[in-house]
Amino acid sequence: MARPASGLASLPCPSMPALRGAQYARQEMARHAVGPRRTDSLRTYVRATRIIGGLSVLVLFGAIVWDLANDGFWSRHALFTSLVGSLIVVALTAAVLNEVLERRQRERWSVLAQYALFEFVRTARLVWTGLLELAGLVPDGEVDEGALAAGSEAVHDTPRLTAAMDEMLASADRREQLHRLIAGLLGHGQEVLGRWANVMLNSGTYAEIVDRHVELYSRLYWWGSVLDESEPLEEHLGRPRLSRVSPATQATGPVEDEWLRDNLVAIAQLAESLDRGSFELAMRIVPLDWWAAQLPDRPSTAENLQT
Repeated sequence: MARPASGLASLPCPSMPALRGAQYARQEMARHAVGPRRTDSLRTYVRATRIIGGLSVLVLFGAIVWDLANDGFWSRHALFTSLVGSLIVVALTAAVLNEVLERRQRERWSVLAQYALFEFVRTARLVWTGLLELAGLVPDGEVDEGALAAGSEAVHDTPRLTAAMDEMLASADRREQLHRLIAGLLGHGQEVLGRWANVMLNSGTYAEIVDRHVELYSRLYWWGSVLDESEPLEEHLGRPRLSRVSPATQATGPVEDEWLRDNLVAIAQLAESLDRGSFELAMRIVPLDWWAAQLPDRPSTAENLQT
């Protein structure tokens, strides 16, 4: 089925008040958006309880030193002394218990957590490598670690990736390929999320990284729905027309190709970052040495010769 070079551009041209309203909506969303609370590192949650415990110990030692240096203050303020002592005990107990329980919970199903993270890694890698290949930026040569590193470099070369996305969006055939790619990636992401979200959200350590992967799938859904509305696939033409209205255009008004391009670049870079970060975390959960230790002992060469 033939499509115009720019499906978004082929939509009816909105009036100037509508465009101003869409721009105002975007500005208001950017100004008032609270968004999810995110830490700078995937390990920050674990460090937080340790910091609380360390501070509690420091306060406790400080109080002991103060008592040795000037015991009159504490004896004259018995109520204040009792409150401070109670707070220190509660904070220290909570930090220690939280750390112990969290660690025991992580260790109990660490292999399962690693497996789930590898699934998330694979899905994120499918996203950024799929977009990179469609943009024509996949390095030539054998598929190995060097090729993956070269692909990561290409993803983070924002001007080059942006230009490649512009070229891709100018082609009707490649826009359709993009639409089908996003639909396939979204379906795979939803399957992985449905399989592992319940398990991973049981631990605060992994809850945030799962939330970041959900952000990736949400972005895919958002822009997939834009293409569903503006350039529906032939097999989707039988669906009710109003069901194809995108939440993106409903919330912000008409979507230009430039905004779509910028978001495709952001999706590719987010997916590459999640690929790398999730893989590093997975390898910390269960290191390669542990896997090697599970292998059966192999007989030496001399023993093989004797037999």
